[in-house]
Amino acid sequence: MGKTGIKDAISKLAYDAIDQRLFPGCVIGVVTREGENIIRPFGQFTYDANAKRVREDTIYDVASITKSIPTSCLALYLIEQKKMSLGDPLIFYIPEYKGAFREEITILHLLTQTLQFSSPLSSIAHLKPDEMIEKIVHANLLRYPGSTYYYANATSILLGMVIEKVTGKSLDSAAQEVFFTPLGMTQTTFHPSSNTPPTEVSSSGKDVKGIVHDESARALLPRTVGSAGLFTSVPDLLRFLQMLLTGGSLDGRYYFSEETVKSMYVNHFPNFSVSVGLGWELSASFMGDKPGKTTFGKTGFTGCMAVCDRTKGLGIVMLSNRTYPHRPPSGDAIHQVRRSFCEAVFSTG
Repeated sequence: MGKTGIKDAISKLAYDAIDQRLFPGCVIGVVTREGENIIRPFGQFTYDANAKRVREDTIYDVASITKSIPTSCLALYLIEQKKMSLGDPLIFYIPEYKGAFREEITILHLLTQTLQFSSPLSSIAHLKPDEMIEKIVHANLLRYPGSTYYYANATSILLGMVIEKVTGKSLDSAAQEVFFTPLGMTQTTFHPSSNTPPTEVSSSGKDVKGIVHDESARALLPRTVGSAGLFTSVPDLLRFLQMLLTGGSLDGRYYFSEETVKSMYVNHFPNFSVSVGLGWELSASFMGDKPGKTTFGKTGFTGCMAVCDRTKGLGIVMLSNRTYPHRPPSGDAIHQVRRSFCEAVFSTG
């Protein structure tokens, strides 16, 4: 399947999803290691007949993709710069953390989501920002660090706090300086305008737009946190993925060593039932029928996806607002759409 075949497959999948009202619109992008790309917009911001049409550069709330880009990648950058290391204890940077096993939690556990907290952040999203942070740094673990994979926003928020401590900057400022500005990601921000597709209709009947969809990240505003809150476009994310596909450099600028990029898709806990890379998901079913050993990616609750296959030299980005007007009861439909996109593109490799 060449470029025409990819475009045809993408178009059919996107239009079918819109017809099924899985989302009102989306943007799909594919990039090669050499920088060739395909970007296709589909549909509208909402289901309203007069809604704005989606464009190639439409900016979406990418939700938990924030955990990987920029949060985990910033941590890996700082590790490569010898500003911190995987084995450093969390309390070296966040001494105020008082939860169980406080002396055993390391940066490795934060990067691999291997801390099982006793309760989800959604249970405290009604608190004031300072009160929420206080709860997070006193949160107890149910199991010893590193004994199980447990996906939690609190883990990435703690990693973001470590990054702030190491850099002396807010998370958004550090990301702008290290990645977004040098990569030319001009549409990527934690501070969007209201001119973005809405992610949901709130209980008051108003569209949630121009503000992070994730409730805990929203409750912590104006602070930017490592779990959610990034708004970006397909062209910008494709730039980031191309940099990873090339082994950590782009346009003559160095970001990561080859070894650091490999650490993103090496399984660091082979005894677990899931594969765990540094800051990224591995061997996930949304990546297609048979994800390769060099395939890694991340999804976002709002209906987004970023995936790299280094062997094939291809990256895929899908951005949508599948939670509009109301979040569906199951993620099965968006999961299948992501999977189908990956299979259509990676079958070319």
